[in-house]
Amino acid sequence: MPEGDTVWQAARRLHDALAGQVLIRSDLRVPRFATADLTGRTVLDVTPRGKHLLTRVEGGLTLHSHLRMDGSWRVYPHGQRWNGGPAHQIRAILGNADRTAVGYRLPVLELMRTTDEDRAVGHLGPDLLGPDWDPRLALANLLKDPARPLGEALLDQRNLAGIGNIFKSELCFLLGVTPWLPVGELPADRSAKLPVLARKLLESNRERPVRNTTGRRGQDLFVYGRARRPCLRCRTPVRLADQGDGSRERPTYWCPTCQPGPAPFTPRR
Repeated sequence: MPEGDTVWQAARRLHDALAGQVLIRSDLRVPRFATADLTGRTVLDVTPRGKHLLTRVEGGLTLHSHLRMDGSWRVYPHGQRWNGGPAHQIRAILGNADRTAVGYRLPVLELMRTTDEDRAVGHLGPDLLGPDWDPRLALANLLKDPARPLGEALLDQRNLAGIGNIFKSELCFLLGVTPWLPVGELPADRSAKLPVLARKLLESNRERPVRNTTGRRGQDLFVYGRARRPCLRCRTPVRLADQGDGSRERPTYWCPTCQPGPAPFTPRR
């Protein structure tokens, strides 16, 4: 699932292509909104909120979308052939005289009044890349359930918005604890560092085409995707196991030497 930095990049591409321009093409290919027509309206802005995208249109309307695992928005110059997938996977088309934005495989697409945006994103915690970022509130949210494993708490967008499975694993590595450590057992100095470090990771990657948490060229991530390969710090083989996020199991990576603490008895092979 795209994480906060990736969604931020998607929002910027859409904003640059659409904001301030009048729509001359509008096609929402979901049954509930198939008859909605946004042509003739000016796109005001495209704003990311955690992992959600809010495209605000003249007349007090917002097109809310979420990419989840497979969705994407592609932007094409007027007249260029679209290549994001077969036509039956297209869920939305928004076009002006110069650019066309095409939404493929969007699992969430809904048109709402802008005043009702809270219905879609009001449950989210402070956005790591948003103007509402509040590190103290984010930490307080995480600590509300002290027995919950840290990895699960970080993926819960109600606590703080924008962290996905990659940043979860990398953040736990940088904090020196396993993702299965109960949040309440995180040492005080690391608790204080957590919100600052989380924001730094996303901020430093929102402008990058390739995500990097190590600062090293060619070795972009400390543990994510490195199962059975040597830890970049201590050379211990990185381990892999599944961890839930409240809805499904997620592949989770950690170094048993650099990240002491509770872990699954039987890691995934």
